[in-house]
Amino acid sequence: MSTISSIDVVDLRFPTSASLDGSDAMNPDPDYSAAYLIVSTDSADGHEGHGFVFTIGRGNDIETEAVRVIAETLIGREVEPILEDMGGFWRELVHDSQLRWLGPEKGVSHMAIGAVVNALWDLKAKRAGLPLWELLSAMSPAEILDLIDFRYLSDFMTRDDALAILERAEPGRAERIAELRETGYMAYTTTPGWLGYSDEKLARLCREAIAEGFDQIKLKVGADRDDDIRRLGIAREICGPDFPIAVDANQHWDAAEAVDWIDDLAPFGLRWVEEPTSPDDILAHAHIQKHIAPTPVATGEHCQNRIVFKQMLQADALRVMQIDATRVAGVNENIANLLLAAHAEVPVCPHAGGVGLCELVQHLSMFDFVAVSATMDDRCIEFVDHLHEHFLTPVDVHDGRYWPPTAPGAGAEIHRRTLSDYAFPGGPVWHAREIA
Repeated sequence: MSTISSIDVVDLRFPTSASLDGSDAMNPDPDYSAAYLIVSTDSADGHEGHGFVFTIGRGNDIETEAVRVIAETLIGREVEPILEDMGGFWRELVHDSQLRWLGPEKGVSHMAIGAVVNALWDLKAKRAGLPLWELLSAMSPAEILDLIDFRYLSDFMTRDDALAILERAEPGRAERIAELRETGYMAYTTTPGWLGYSDEKLARLCREAIAEGFDQIKLKVGADRDDDIRRLGIAREICGPDFPIAVDANQHWDAAEAVDWIDDLAPFGLRWVEEPTSPDDILAHAHIQKHIAPTPVATGEHCQNRIVFKQMLQADALRVMQIDATRVAGVNENIANLLLAAHAEVPVCPHAGGVGLCELVQHLSMFDFVAVSATMDDRCIEFVDHLHEHFLTPVDVHDGRYWPPTAPGAGAEIHRRTLSDYAFPGGPVWHAREIA
């Protein structure tokens, strides 16, 4: 038996606000950040578990401290019992009565649990010598179900419903793995679409996206209607009449305003409208979806738990589910979300970008294809070309496709030099900016 010997937590921030990368109607000056966790053991194999929560600057210190408080409770515990029962470990953390009082199952504490859970999945996959997607895809339906807490879900999807989905997808897993390795998984890019970019930069990046093989782009909208119409006109002229273009309002509108605004954008042919209003307002999303149909509502990057996703699906409030790798409580809860989507026959197109979200969420989509939905129809993964160079195993996106990772683990591990240089506030990158 080995034990968890130490944990290390870093407040990691990148000054992306300087170039307006990530800028949108609600977040005009983000500094992409991560509350970053390393779990070390006394095992001779030297493997560590890495996980993080993505934020955009101020407040990352609060998230970092929450990760530390939860992770420190693991020091001295035996590793193998945790890794052998990841479902039980998830329930132990999420059902902690004192942490639940802060949520329950939402906010800073729930996201911090996700970082800890993901770090242990990273460790488990490294010990197995497999990338996370392949480790999950090798599990039996019963093993997958044991990872999930069905409390609050069974009025929509029971354990038997979920078992039927997994058993239906079990034949053909090997063939789908081979297909994934041969063809990759469709990516779409948000790189052209940040609100802070000039029209010239938007046009150039649209052309580059097409040249790089992407079959869909996304533009940020919601700050100024006339600007949105002009920018969509530029993108549509460059991309052509049938090229899929999605838009993302980042929660900026009230329900009636969203319907009215989208009515002006609809002539450009929208692949979907993302986060049109508050992520907690299920009924407003349902109202918007009803009135903008057949254009789909897409949402989920700020959806705080599986229960809200369940209600969104029950209310026909979204027709594209966008899971996020670090918003909910880790891999386990996102598997529940994938099953909910499969049960509702709704495609999953994950949110990514930020710091490491592409690296993490690709594993979930690939697992979904192999073992849950068994299809890539109407599905794609967001890609933004930011900060990948800081990861030991950066995402491989080329020809408009995500190519399945082969390195053991969950893809979360960041170079030690980066952790030192970009640590906030004392790292040399931030020290130099303070002097300047």
